[in-house]
Amino acid sequence: MALPTINPTQTKAWQELQNHYQSMQNNSIKEMFQDDTTRAEKFHIQWNDFLVDYSKNNINQTTLNLLLKLAEEVHLKEAIAQQFSGESINQTENRAVLHTALRASENDTVLVDNKNIIPDVYQVKKEIEIFTNQILSGEKKGYTNKPFTDVVNIGIGGSDLGPAMVVEALQFYKNHLNLHFVSNIDGDHVNEIIKKLNPETTLFVIVSKTFTTQETLTNSETIRTWFLKSATQLDVAKHFVAVSTNLEKVTNFGIDKNNIFPMWDWVGGRFSLWSAVGLSISLAVGFDNFNKLLKGANQMDEHFKNESFNKNIPVLLALISVWYNNFFGAQSEALIPYTQYLQKLAPYLQQGIMESNGKSIDRDGKPVNYQTGTIIWGEPGTNSQHAFFQLIHQGTKLIPTDFIGFVKPLYGNQDHHNKLMSNFFAQTEALLNGKSAEQVQLEFDTQNLEKSKAEFLKPFKVFEGNKPTNTLLIQKLTPETLGSLVAMYEHKIFVQGIIWNIFSYDQWGVELGKQLANSILSEIENKSINKHDSSTNFLLNHFLK
Repeated sequence: MALPTINPTQTKAWQELQNHYQSMQNNSIKEMFQDDTTRAEKFHIQWNDFLVDYSKNNINQTTLNLLLKLAEEVHLKEAIAQQFSGESINQTENRAVLHTALRASENDTVLVDNKNIIPDVYQVKKEIEIFTNQILSGEKKGYTNKPFTDVVNIGIGGSDLGPAMVVEALQFYKNHLNLHFVSNIDGDHVNEIIKKLNPETTLFVIVSKTFTTQETLTNSETIRTWFLKSATQLDVAKHFVAVSTNLEKVTNFGIDKNNIFPMWDWVGGRFSLWSAVGLSISLAVGFDNFNKLLKGANQMDEHFKNESFNKNIPVLLALISVWYNNFFGAQSEALIPYTQYLQKLAPYLQQGIMESNGKSIDRDGKPVNYQTGTIIWGEPGTNSQHAFFQLIHQGTKLIPTDFIGFVKPLYGNQDHHNKLMSNFFAQTEALLNGKSAEQVQLEFDTQNLEKSKAEFLKPFKVFEGNKPTNTLLIQKLTPETLGSLVAMYEHKIFVQGIIWNIFSYDQWGVELGKQLANSILSEIENKSINKHDSSTNFLLNHFLK
């Protein structure tokens, strides 16, 4: 059964939201708090270890009611059921979208082509567990009989961004293995990594579904050539494993067929860290923690699938995002985690969100006449406060921002954590309230500032405020809460795609550049330039001088 194809702008709720926007566009969030001291009590959700406060947004109950009506009119509930049940909702590729099945309970049933896929999922998880334990215990050793000390994940896109983000986020839980990630086809990248490694004690995990990805294969060949300077071809089987579906190419590379972990076409690359693509996560933090990551994601899946929309975290966050994107014209959203561990979360979600919903053709194959995907960016606080917060506070752009903080620090240094979290709370308050001309003048009066200087400085020191934020306050950064957090954003992506009537799970837009690169590579290697536009010809000729 196909997903519903409803142009959101043709729904009654959309028309009502447009009318409602007229009364809200110049609204003061600060005044709404003054008018209703229980506002935060009304506009928050408490779930497991998560407190999500969405009260600092330019919304009222009418806004929420209309957004929930929009979700109803585009048949979001039916679409969620279709995804979880294994229907081929990725219609342009005729595939199911079932990263949720990778973290489902063992006694669940999810059918793809009338076959329950859950036993296969758990079989692969068992293989990951056995392999991880063999490496960590030293049972599996390198070609000189030394235990492994380092692991290199070789992949790109979802085969790199997800594992790299999680391994960084869970550094507190890491074991004795040191993880490295090679992704860019830039030769300087791979050479900087391998110069730090001992071939005798390094394990390489090649992640490529088809085993044909240019960047991954080129890096793998370079690493194998480096490895063979001190080892033999037979030793490759002890040091290289693969996550792939192409058994022939993998075994031709020299990898033992017992060290090939399968993938499925119902898992998109940017949602694949939960699969065998997460092997490097399991190696970095141990299988038990990898499994806890999956369980945390599954808890969010159940919340998303079963909770009513007015208390559903991913649904509400997605609806609020649509409100700003499509009615206020906000083009980007910032993501500010107040923990250094999550420094790779924004780059990870850039792929998840921008590759999924960066579409201009609707599910009927027609150009859309409204905005779709949002631009995602961000850095950890407090670093970001000293970098780009000026733009959010006093710039000309509306940038809705998610603040992610944790009640408890992992190392227990309360002095640092109190200072970190004081900034976390202060920034959302400052973005909400701003600073009035009267407050600025009071500061000047206290400082006994000369009147002419005060008059000159005043406009520069006034903050408008009224900047929208969501606050996610989580008890502690654990494998479980990280799993829930990532799954929350995955479901937000899904909801937005359904509302915008686009296919979120293909990515045809990345193919054209790859095709042209292959033909240009041949021209570069043969030093024979074909006809391009005058700029490309000019640049290629300069490069080949």
